[in-house]
Amino acid sequence: MKLSLVVPCYNEEENVQRFYDEVNKTFSGLISNYEIVFVNDGSADKTGENLKKIYENDSSRVQVLTFSRNFGKEAAIYAGLSNAKGDLVCIIDADLQQHPDVVVEMLKVMSEDETIDCVAAYQANRREGKAISAVKSLFYKVINKIAEVDFVNGASDFRLMKRPMVDAILSLSERHRFSKGLFSWVGFNTEYIPYDVADRQSGETKWSVYKLFKYAFDGIISFSTFPLKLATGVGLLT
Repeated sequence: MKLSLVVPCYNEEENVQRFYDEVNKTFSGLISNYEIVFVNDGSADKTGENLKKIYENDSSRVQVLTFSRNFGKEAAIYAGLSNAKGDLVCIIDADLQQHPDVVVEMLKVMSEDETIDCVAAYQANRREGKAISAVKSLFYKVINKIAEVDFVNGASDFRLMKRPMVDAILSLSERHRFSKGLFSWVGFNTEYIPYDVADRQSGETKWSVYKLFKYAFDGIISFSTFPLKLATGVGLLT
């Protein structure tokens, strides 16, 4: 079976080569049939140039997709999933905070139970600012009270999926996608495992409190009718 790694990249010029080297080092002797699908999400630095060098040195194992501008991580994930050729597909960040070691663990968990369609990793211990951590915790509390699908606190898009689940996600026609919700909505059997976030190799996080609020609001709008009911009720009352 072939494994595809989908790697969204935005201004990761110092990380992409390290990520590529670490994947090859980690998978050596364990996983032989794999590809890496890098998605350059309109980076303003030398990410594109560095990805081109990686591709030129290993075109049989590497794909590089380049956006004309920054469309955001959701678009990068969708493009990566659309172009991944593997029977198993894993979404992973390029900054090595999500280490390839965890991917090996995901594969082991999935191999031990054939009924598992997806293995998702959640942060065992958050290593981020209090403000960002508070926003995330509030989001999960709110959305799990009003949404029709379950959201696991700390679980991101770092997950390994079988091909049928990937195809189901790609079949959804949303233009404004909220992948965390889509992963739950398609309804496949998912196993959650904890992982420890590694230190970021280089650069800065792309998330701010404002961006998290905006992202959380998009999720609530996408997967709950509560805002519509609230607006209707206020309108009738007025």
